[in-house]
Amino acid sequence: MQLTIHQLSKTYSNGVKALDNLQIEINSGMFGLLGPNGAGKSSLMRTLATLQIPDTGQIVFDGIDILADPMSLRKVLGYLPQEFGVYPGMSAEYLLDYFSLLKGITDSKSRKKLVNQVLELTNLSEVRNKNVDSFSGGMKQRFGIAQILLNNPKLIIVDEPTAGLDPAERNRFLNVLREIAITNIIIFSTHIVEDINGICNELAIMNGGKILRQVKPAEVPELLKGKVWTREVPVNHFELFEKTYSVLSSSYLQNGLIGVRVYGDQLDEAGFSPAQPGLEDFYFQTLLNDR
Repeated sequence: MQLTIHQLSKTYSNGVKALDNLQIEINSGMFGLLGPNGAGKSSLMRTLATLQIPDTGQIVFDGIDILADPMSLRKVLGYLPQEFGVYPGMSAEYLLDYFSLLKGITDSKSRKKLVNQVLELTNLSEVRNKNVDSFSGGMKQRFGIAQILLNNPKLIIVDEPTAGLDPAERNRFLNVLREIAITNIIIFSTHIVEDINGICNELAIMNGGKILRQVKPAEVPELLKGKVWTREVPVNHFELFEKTYSVLSSSYLQNGLIGVRVYGDQLDEAGFSPAQPGLEDFYFQTLLNDR
């Protein structure tokens, strides 16, 4: 399976260019789409989900021309937007059975078996009889995954799915995605580096409606080898320090000091110590280069 996007552009009526001649290829597994708010991620997700039409370009998934034949894609598509509503006063089991019926599964035994499978996969079996509108944020997100799995989708799109989740809920949700990514293409859109670190076999960094870099996470340490450095800086010197060096990230320490991570060559002479590069360093360095 492969998703190919070619020269995709979209400008809204207010003049905002959300997608700018965007090109990318995505293969089976978990694919991370990483970028700041306003980068165009949600515009791309809505376009892939056939919810809006681009101005120009082509999208092909597993032989389906999405723009020419959106209905064929919708049969194999699962889409979890940033926010979604649920019917009040209805249990998870009842709603999933109802959604299964809407998807054309008329045999009651087949529906029951399918509902049990998706509840088990998303770790919701124990709360199957509870009303979905009473679920926590993480449980609602897992219910969202359960309902899109009812039609056995080949392409799954999740847009900023961990926003507002506590650490435990976030981990449970990510574990569900790990399991189902084995046999699908999952596009995971987020502005949080930690969300996709360790779960995606490939990722792209997006900003200004363009794909800036596409990389396998395992390649990052070698790409930034010898280029990331750390140092402690007094708070009252930090503003000048930022103007002098390419600061990737910073964090407050004790005693009026700030710990900084910097991108550059041979900075040991300036009192820096070499650091092990990570995905967050790669992300911020890519955005710095795009300024």
